[in-house]
Amino acid sequence: MTSIEELEEELSRPSEADVEFLRQLEGDILILGAAGKMGPTLARLCRRAADAAGPGRRILAVSRRPIPEPGIDAVACDLLDRAQVAQLPDCRNVLYLAGRKFGSSENPELTWAMNTVVPANVAERFRESRIVVFSTGNVYALRAVTAGGARETEAPAPVGEYAQSCLGRERVFEYFAKHHGVRCLFFRLNYAVDLRYGVLVDIARKVYAGEPVELGVPAFNAIWQRDANSYALRALAHCGTPPRILNITGLETVSVRAAAEFFGAHFARPCRLQGTPGPVALLSDASAAAALMGPPGVTTARLMELVAEWVGTGGASLDKPTHFEVADGKF
Repeated sequence: MTSIEELEEELSRPSEADVEFLRQLEGDILILGAAGKMGPTLARLCRRAADAAGPGRRILAVSRRPIPEPGIDAVACDLLDRAQVAQLPDCRNVLYLAGRKFGSSENPELTWAMNTVVPANVAERFRESRIVVFSTGNVYALRAVTAGGARETEAPAPVGEYAQSCLGRERVFEYFAKHHGVRCLFFRLNYAVDLRYGVLVDIARKVYAGEPVELGVPAFNAIWQRDANSYALRALAHCGTPPRILNITGLETVSVRAAAEFFGAHFARPCRLQGTPGPVALLSDASAAAALMGPPGVTTARLMELVAEWVGTGGASLDKPTHFEVADGKF
């Protein structure tokens, strides 16, 4: 991949499993928060899979300032406005991507509103729908690398207001599931990589620029965004009451040091490391999702190669760092 067009095409390419799933799924698909980092490629993947599956199906992309896309119905809506949410069209299948992370420390009240008030508006409006609720592995406690990733059965222990508000989002949907029968799935994602952003991109760009890579958080998981998009679509089949939980990430634990050294070797540039490896990291065990829907199509090793090729040839960046090195929950 050498261009944004090629990257966008690959990120939105449906798998055979995606197409077959849409042959079985009834109803249109509504994507809420569709203007974020993952929303546009997820909407295109749904559109392409629906076209391949047939017959006709609407894909609706909802955001405050919608961007027109061929074959996708763009809908303007402020999800904080209950009256506007009430006017959204009925839809049996909802992919909920809305939320707020960065800037949470400066404006915590907006973060809490986006991550808890909006879920109440949506859950009330779409009581009859299946809802895949994007969440985050940040709801888990940081873990020793030797302990492996957190499993879905582990009790949440969020650190910082952002992570606490994300658990709040889950609890709001859980309330509506318990009291109103809303069918949900909590899609705990960390970290999606799209070549223009992601934890591997953060490390690669630092190495390429000769900047030090912080070792305080010593390891991470990552997943190719196309694989995350595919999982999100097919997770609609697994919504339930009470809500199901799935960790969504790669199956490998990646060392920050090893990743930095890989990129240094690829770029033939010195690899500068900073700090002492800390005792804990944000790690999730995604084996349940892999058993249910198959393993990711792109391994972490291949993903690192893709990132290296993209960064090394001057590929575009969204300039949205993941802040994976943050351990105190302040984003």
